[in-house]
Amino acid sequence: KYVGDPINADRIFNEKEADELMVLDIDASAQGNGPDFRLIDKLAAECSMPLCYGGGVTCAEQVKRIVDMGVEKVAISSAAVNDPSILNEMATKVGRQSVVAVLDVRKRKGLFSHGYEVCTHNATRTIDSSPLELAKQMQQEGAGEIVVNFVDEDGVMQGYDLGFAKSME
Repeated sequence: KYVGDPINADRIFNEKEADELMVLDIDASAQGNGPDFRLIDKLAAECSMPLCYGGGVTCAEQVKRIVDMGVEKVAISSAAVNDPSILNEMATKVGRQSVVAVLDVRKRKGLFSHGYEVCTHNATRTIDSSPLELAKQMQQEGAGEIVVNFVDEDGVMQGYDLGFAKSME
């Protein structure tokens, strides 16, 4: 759900004493853009809680630069889904605790399809891998955290897909 200007949202969550703030530029990879370092610098300067940034991150050098700017965690999605081994290099540069893998998951589409699939680039591309197996591989490669976003329910304020969560056990 769009919450407005990221810097203003940062200030609001500071006032509310949130435990952590995650800012995701969900269009960056889909549009072929890298991280917005000017925005990251402003967010890090304003934020009084642990901050996680994601969007367009594709390599360990970008992760290191973002962490050096004062961001505690960096979220990687499309690049890590396409090649989970990059998480190892990222974790080596900044530590596992700062590497967050993000999986966008949705119900398989089609009359005879069952289960869930991983997608990237604003759900315009799918990956032929089970979410659970990919999550395990990402953990083995160096992800300190894994965020699962169920795109079918994103923004509808209906809560989590508990059936999906149970399938991840």
